[in-house]
Amino acid sequence: MELASAWPEVSVGSSYSTPALKVRGTSFCRLWGERDRRTSGLLERDVLVVFCEIDEKEFLLAESDGSVFTSAHYDGYGAVLVWLDVVETETLVQLLWDSYLLRAPTSIAKRFDASGPP
Repeated sequence: MELASAWPEVSVGSSYSTPALKVRGTSFCRLWGERDRRTSGLLERDVLVVFCEIDEKEFLLAESDGSVFTSAHYDGYGAVLVWLDVVETETLVQLLWDSYLLRAPTSIAKRFDASGPP
């Protein structure tokens, strides 16, 4: 999450009682908490939730090198899960950037969309 914490209008906060990054108060990523881990049975690995367009989700999952996945809880919802211990930095930055733009107010998204991550 440190990769995106210095982006414009980003603040560190929480969402569902887990660490999250927000753009003008709206979460664009969050770490899985203990409840998420217990529910999924995936207790040992760090997982990041990032938002995506629902129609882009299948593409992200299909094109993933195994670092991007989903769970039944997120079926039909515009978010993917990322294994932080295996995702490549470039992939993570792009997922975070896309989530940031999706959740940012239009004025921010328009200003930074074409320029790519800072």
